[in-house]
Amino acid sequence: MSSPLRGFNIVTLTLIVCVGLNLGTLAQPVPPANSNIPFLVTFGKQASKKFGDDDYSQVFFLSIPSNETDPFYVRVFDPDIGGEYDEVYGASDSKTKFSIYGGKSVWSELDAQQTDPTGNYKAGTLLDSRTFSESDKYDNAWYSFGPLDPKEGEFVEELGGYVFKIIAEGIEGDDGNLYNYFFSRGPNVNIAIEGANAFGYEWTFRMPAEKSAICHLYPYINDDVVSIQQFNFDWDDDGVIKIVSYEKKGEWVEMSNEADWKSSTHQILPTERNSSLDIQFIKTKEKA
Repeated sequence: MSSPLRGFNIVTLTLIVCVGLNLGTLAQPVPPANSNIPFLVTFGKQASKKFGDDDYSQVFFLSIPSNETDPFYVRVFDPDIGGEYDEVYGASDSKTKFSIYGGKSVWSELDAQQTDPTGNYKAGTLLDSRTFSESDKYDNAWYSFGPLDPKEGEFVEELGGYVFKIIAEGIEGDDGNLYNYFFSRGPNVNIAIEGANAFGYEWTFRMPAEKSAICHLYPYINDDVVSIQQFNFDWDDDGVIKIVSYEKKGEWVEMSNEADWKSSTHQILPTERNSSLDIQFIKTKEKA
């Protein structure tokens, strides 16, 4: 999991429940500010899985309220590879493709809701895409897709609006691209879209380098959930992962080793429903 150059920590987390829980946020930055997660990560497809990315692809969805009519933008921070933040192995020779999808089946296609990029997971209408490699222009800078019309998404009543899909793919190389999203009303500034909801079913992200850092994800538990099953990849004995809630004061999960998956099932009590769990990733080792 550690970088050959910088000693980053990368972890992939998947959560599955009987009603298809997503790891979401009501905020427009992804990762959200209260997560203490500095960056999402997608590696080039030639990278070793020991670096922490199991499939070189990451999918997020954005639900825009049905009464929203103003155009919006999908903004990507530091979409290039190389420079200040990214995890580079040797020469910076990788490429990452970002694609925006809308239209029919963008979310309702069952393959799109799975954690592996297989089958028809790219269902929908491709609205925009761009491939990034090493670039001084976009290092430590934003790139904006759009403007996008909210009505170009797929209307999903249960999600309360129109849904779009954002896919990041490591199409070449073995370097790690570290980036963030913001779903914004403006092309050149981050302005939140009231009532919008960003979510994904599997997150691959960078842990902070310092010892004792704690990162958080807050999946919402509705009335129908009786248990959750978590899967984590390449935690590599870097600390502990535990679940905290009104009832759970620190229930440990099964933790993975280098380049493997571990899973565990956790019962949900009635008093834990209609609230969010706090999944905590607690480092006990410091990377050089």
